[in-house]
Amino acid sequence: MRALSLASVAILAIATPALAQEQALAVDVRATRLDEAVRALGNQSGISIGFRDPRFAALRVRAVRGRLTAGQALDRLLRGTVLQARRVAPATYLIEARPARARLLPLPRASVAGSRAAAPLAPPVEIVVTGSKRAIPIGAYPGGIQIIDGDKLSVADGARGTGAIEARVASVVSTHLGPGRNKLFIRGIADSSFVGPTQATVGQYWGNSRVTYSAPDPSLRLYDVKRIEVLEGPQGTLYGAGSLGGVVRVVPQAPDPRALQARAWAGTQAVQHGEPGVDGGAVINLPIAEDRLALRAVAYASYEGGYIDDVGRKLTDVNKVQTYGGRAALRFLPGDDWTVDLSLVGQRIDGDDSQYADRGIGDLSRASTVAQPYRNDFYLVDLVLRKQWDSLEFTTSLGYAYQQVSERFEGAELADARDSSIAPTFDAAPALFSQRNRIDMVTLEARLARHGAGGTGWLIGASLLHNAARTNRRMDAVMFGSPLTGVRNRVEEATLYGEGTAALAERLTLTLGGRLTHARLSGRSEDAFALLDLDAATRAAMALALDPTASTARAESRFLPSAAIAYRPSDTVTLFARYQQGIRPGGIAVRREYIQRFKGDRVSTMEAGLRYRSAALEVEASTSWTDWRNIQADLIDGFGFPATDNVGDGRVFSIGMAARWRPVRGLEFDAAAYLNDSKVTERFAILTGPGGATAPAFGSADFKRLPNIADVTGRAGFAYGTRLTDRLDFTTNGFVRYVGQSTLGIGPILGKLQGDYVDTGLTIRIGDGRRAATLDVTNLLDSKGNRFALGSPFLVRDKNQITPLQPRTVRVGFEYSF
Repeated sequence: MRALSLASVAILAIATPALAQEQALAVDVRATRLDEAVRALGNQSGISIGFRDPRFAALRVRAVRGRLTAGQALDRLLRGTVLQARRVAPATYLIEARPARARLLPLPRASVAGSRAAAPLAPPVEIVVTGSKRAIPIGAYPGGIQIIDGDKLSVADGARGTGAIEARVASVVSTHLGPGRNKLFIRGIADSSFVGPTQATVGQYWGNSRVTYSAPDPSLRLYDVKRIEVLEGPQGTLYGAGSLGGVVRVVPQAPDPRALQARAWAGTQAVQHGEPGVDGGAVINLPIAEDRLALRAVAYASYEGGYIDDVGRKLTDVNKVQTYGGRAALRFLPGDDWTVDLSLVGQRIDGDDSQYADRGIGDLSRASTVAQPYRNDFYLVDLVLRKQWDSLEFTTSLGYAYQQVSERFEGAELADARDSSIAPTFDAAPALFSQRNRIDMVTLEARLARHGAGGTGWLIGASLLHNAARTNRRMDAVMFGSPLTGVRNRVEEATLYGEGTAALAERLTLTLGGRLTHARLSGRSEDAFALLDLDAATRAAMALALDPTASTARAESRFLPSAAIAYRPSDTVTLFARYQQGIRPGGIAVRREYIQRFKGDRVSTMEAGLRYRSAALEVEASTSWTDWRNIQADLIDGFGFPATDNVGDGRVFSIGMAARWRPVRGLEFDAAAYLNDSKVTERFAILTGPGGATAPAFGSADFKRLPNIADVTGRAGFAYGTRLTDRLDFTTNGFVRYVGQSTLGIGPILGKLQGDYVDTGLTIRIGDGRRAATLDVTNLLDSKGNRFALGSPFLVRDKNQITPLQPRTVRVGFEYSF
């Protein structure tokens, strides 16, 4: 059986300005390759036509002429081949193997079988933006978006999780505390380097379900992924609170009820200056009832060797990481255009120790007194039901996500364990600070969309969200251990939203939308046995900005409008302008031993850009201006304790550009650059203790720019594929990426510089449709760099902490389909 390499499967959505009701049209398609024929037919009929296997592209098909519906034209086009066209949505067809031969399909030798460079070997295709929730062709989408095809992700890329996205999209950046503990940022909207009670500025979605709210990026491994969409800028209308910077949406491969497929991989890696590692995994697609029911499952595990030495404990390579995970998806097609999808996702990341170094000791060394391990457990259950009627589509989804993050940091013993406002003494004994975050989230959404020609149509929907986040902290010193004040926050949201696109004139569309959200916020302290006893005069002086009561609750309602316009002067050019807003509700946080409220914040963004797509060249450029009010930030106080506050108002100006060039068939170059300029325009005084004194750590004179956003980020890459023999293919791709300078945070303690480094990578693959050998090399120059100027927040005052790039790493792998 010639099975498909599942990690390289990608739907090539070809040609499609419209999802409209079919009618007989004049069709004139010459005899040619399949990819060229369906592109011509799509342009003439206004339908979407796709195929999963890139090897279909070179199949020769017959000419079709006459007045026909799209379905009739496809039937004639594929007559005499082993392929057929199946209608999967209104005005949407999937080309696939005929049922009788689905498990043994001879394919044309002219194409690159199973090649990961299949996309660069064929002309670009019109892509449908599914993140818009109503399938808008990319040529009509009025906003900034970057799309990564799943077939361009190697197995080594999949093992990097979100790091693979960051390496490909210049507008996406991340902190680097460790996989499972990081925060993502898009287009310069960054609040802080720390994960606390505040909601993330980036909405992360796995398929239809949200995976984070006030939790770190779980860094789910990107195996068996169909596509990744990065929607840049606020997405408040469609995605609600917490999408201030944008949305990252990963679309996994769906079960296929027509084909039995399986694939396995294994690899070993050598890390310069460190320990070796291993990884492996498998994917299986199992039809249970042909055309009706199928199961798709993924399982994987990896061991990453460490490369940081701890001279204080006389240990080497302490930062080892083990990752285990898997997914299972069940698709049921009961008929009458209904689709039912049930999926389970689980992953565990165990880090033996932190990955930072002390520049005063060495680029890959530090001196610690204790180990600082961490762990991230993530689980997701997702149920999605879809129903289609011609140009109408109804979708409802129910999801439950759970994430638990446990981490430990080295620090110094407090002078008074019951009053963390007293700084440690100079000769304080070492202490171990532990923190555990547990987040439960339930989401329910229902929406109805109508698809029209040229991206027109409308969408209405409603959603409910419940998120409960609990943080517990503890200090373990030499002689004793004691709990520190924690916090529990609960958010319940109910929303109504809608968006519509209408044609104002030929090739000119206007989109208007809005979202009405009602949120109820509540919070209370955890383990608060040592709250300071404030007298009435002190409370009055503090104007209740700090509230030592153990709980608080409130409700708020907000409306988020949006507007966009798109103009297509030709089939290859799109000009767009867009206005959008995003919000995050407030909450409560612990500031030393005080319970403190923080307000909700709001961003308003204006952006304009252009998109050009031809067979040889693709270019997207945009510029945006963001006004950010009541910025929420998770900070640390002068003694290393987490603290959340509204730090001020700010603005962000960004310019971005991405391009792909195909000078000849089989060769592709890409380049991207992103420029950011951010500033806190108005500072808020931050109260820290009795009497309302302003903490020196956050003095207003020290506010400059938002943290973790480099002034310049750039990338250049290439991909090349060719046939070595009649059955053997060769593909390779590589990149070089520059990350400019940024700061760790706001204030004299957190104003440490980081960034200003170069990262590189190279992948080579040789094989056929069933087996392949791969070579992956990262950090070819063995650069040290400084990705993140933080290891332990309790040592940030006194240590020159850096997070170096993983040293040069060589991975040799093998893949087999059966």
